[in-house]
Amino acid sequence: MISIRIEQLTKRFGTVPALHEVSLAIEPGELFFLLGPSGCGKTTLLRCLAGFHVPDAGRVWFDNEDVTRLAPHKRNTGMMFQSYALWPHMSVAENVAFGLEERKIKKTEVKRRVAEALESVHMGAHAERRPNELSGGQQQRVALARALVIRPRCLLLDEPLSNLDAKLRLELRAEIRRVCHDSKLTAVYVTHDQKEALSMADRMAVLNAGEVLQVGTPRDVYRRPLNRTVAHFIGDTDFIDGHVVATESGKVFVATPVGRFEGVPGNPQVAVKPGDAVTLSVRPECWTLSREVPARNGVRGAIGEAVYLGEVAQYDFRAGDVSLTIYELNPRFVGGTASGELWASAAPEDVVVLAP
Repeated sequence: MISIRIEQLTKRFGTVPALHEVSLAIEPGELFFLLGPSGCGKTTLLRCLAGFHVPDAGRVWFDNEDVTRLAPHKRNTGMMFQSYALWPHMSVAENVAFGLEERKIKKTEVKRRVAEALESVHMGAHAERRPNELSGGQQQRVALARALVIRPRCLLLDEPLSNLDAKLRLELRAEIRRVCHDSKLTAVYVTHDQKEALSMADRMAVLNAGEVLQVGTPRDVYRRPLNRTVAHFIGDTDFIDGHVVATESGKVFVATPVGRFEGVPGNPQVAVKPGDAVTLSVRPECWTLSREVPARNGVRGAIGEAVYLGEVAQYDFRAGDVSLTIYELNPRFVGGTASGELWASAAPEDVVVLAP
């Protein structure tokens, strides 16, 4: 296991900035995700870690070694790509062995390590098959074994599941997490899939326009986004604009067109004061619907459209000119029960106050 430290990394392609003074610290053995929309710089950052791109400024450290300008083959990193990149004329075992043979490892050692790597991804029984005889999920397992067999200092994954169907993605999420933790590998994983990151990451960094917006555990980033961009990108959320009327003991009281709310600051480092314009972020699953007037944080309205999905329903809740999306587990307000006036409310800890 190694730690990875990224210091003030900047990379441009011509006049286009891909990364701007990015700094991150990744702990030994951590499965760390780089998450963001297309073009945010996450793949460029991963390729700087692999040595495929040389940054214009800044440093990359593996433990105490400065690898910023070290050639890719001298960094001893394992890499998984979107495409499986397997040699079609080689067997599964030969594909996995390729990196070891390039390193002039003894044949007996190669055979032993290939067998271990294939067993670790549950592909030992397929060693003599060719890639075209495997499913997409099986080919990606082979690609993972090939990255692991060289015993890399760290594993770098560039959207490795994006070419698989939904069922296989779910299966391999758990598999990749298990293998990384069992192998005690430091891993950096690039994706734009929020569910993938939330379900797998130990910690994540959300990037946008070449900058890091927030770093934290999946729960921290989802529950306490620092700004509107992060809240919008990580999952669904309802935004309500308003202005601060009071602050007290870590709570913020906000007046909005649909009522007064008590909430918590998304970024405790940014102080807000009475009169400041703010935006409230409330996740759709945090709303509770009732016929009774709630004690606080209530919005009076009615259900417009309702989509019934069995265990959950998605409501378009109309409160004057404000429209809220509400998810209800074990739905009660569907069909005839959805008519008439209702109240939607949220607990103060679920109302995140975002400064401009």
